[in-house]
Amino acid sequence: MAYIGELAALTTAFCWSFTAVFFSEAGRRIGSFRVNCIRLFFAVIIYAVALYITTGQLYPQALNSAQIFWLALSGFIGLVIGDGCGFKALVMIGPRLTMLLHSTAPIMATIIAWFFLGEQLSLIDLFGIALTVFGVSWVVLERRFKGSNQFNLESSHPDSGTLLKGVFLGLGAAFGQAAGLVLSKYGMLYAGGTVEPMPASFVRMFASFVLIWLFAGFRGEIRGNIKAIKNTKAMLFAGGGAFFGPFMGVWMSLVAVKYIEAGIAATLNSLTPIFIIPVVMLHFKEKVSLRAFLGAVVAVLGVALLFLSDVILKLF
Repeated sequence: MAYIGELAALTTAFCWSFTAVFFSEAGRRIGSFRVNCIRLFFAVIIYAVALYITTGQLYPQALNSAQIFWLALSGFIGLVIGDGCGFKALVMIGPRLTMLLHSTAPIMATIIAWFFLGEQLSLIDLFGIALTVFGVSWVVLERRFKGSNQFNLESSHPDSGTLLKGVFLGLGAAFGQAAGLVLSKYGMLYAGGTVEPMPASFVRMFASFVLIWLFAGFRGEIRGNIKAIKNTKAMLFAGGGAFFGPFMGVWMSLVAVKYIEAGIAATLNSLTPIFIIPVVMLHFKEKVSLRAFLGAVVAVLGVALLFLSDVILKLF
């Protein structure tokens, strides 16, 4: 199927547009660290069920130690550290500023993949990445950021903090996603054989689940995590976010990097703020400005360049 990698990356961005809303709402109620722990628990169960339906097994088999190591490492960096920073930033500084910082992930992924995997992009690809990042950033920057805390949380809330701290966390989230994506591709394709995206995602998710719950045990958070499960609304948001994010989103992101360069995949993944525009119009009844519309057009033009770069290069 033509453009399967690009379409998978766009599906990732679409899924993550729901995830940002779900996890920010859940984090406001029980704290981002507990959301991170609980959503990984939900995700492992969803993956196990999906694997059983598709393969008849609850977990992947016949993986070598190198594949497991790199996939587990990618999960720790991307899903535990990166997403942990991202969830805290979502609650601390809000989805809009967090997504702006997140738009630096394609640049980071391109550089990391260049050094680590030897991936080199054409000038048209690089221009497409720059155009897409500019369009997304222009949309996100439309509104000014008046406060350091999106939800005006009490100082005792686990995610209260300053604007500067939130910015550093947002950049950490972008780096975690970029590095996790590149390491995932290495584990899938360069560690002695090929691992399909679904079992690769399960390994990443299960390793992250074990590591973060061990960390929660060291912090004395196990009882708090279990108590948080009683918060019905938070669990509904966390469950919805787990389906669209760690399951559909992460799975599709690995399908993307299997077929296309990590930098291009990360760029298409970063289109989440563009996909949020229809949600804002339909659900929240907000008017979309001319600037937001033009920013979306610019981002789409960048995406078109990434899709058609091979065709354009053949013309010269």
